[in-house]
Amino acid sequence: MAGDAISASRVGARRDTFEQYVARLEELEGTAKDFPGVDKVYAIQAGREIRVFVNPTQIDDYQAYNLAKDVARKIESELQYPGEIKVNVIRESRVIEYAR
Repeated sequence: MAGDAISASRVGARRDTFEQYVARLEELEGTAKDFPGVDKVYAIQAGREIRVFVNPTQIDDYQAYNLAKDVARKIESELQYPGEIKVNVIRESRVIEYAR
């Protein structure tokens, strides 16, 4: 069983073509792009993790928590995938000042 789970995430380990692999990752990314306040979405770790970058002026900490749950539920209802997918919502602010 463990070998099956490992091979499911590797490109070429099964009969999937590269195009099917990329399409699967794009579909995964597309599930999170539709939510308001989302800036960028990246599927990483062969689709085992999705990182959702949000606009910190539109999304507060509580909304980020709810967004992670909502994205996870949408993935569960719309996509077929082996194992589990980690949803990581990133809300960051950067402040830069120069001393002269």
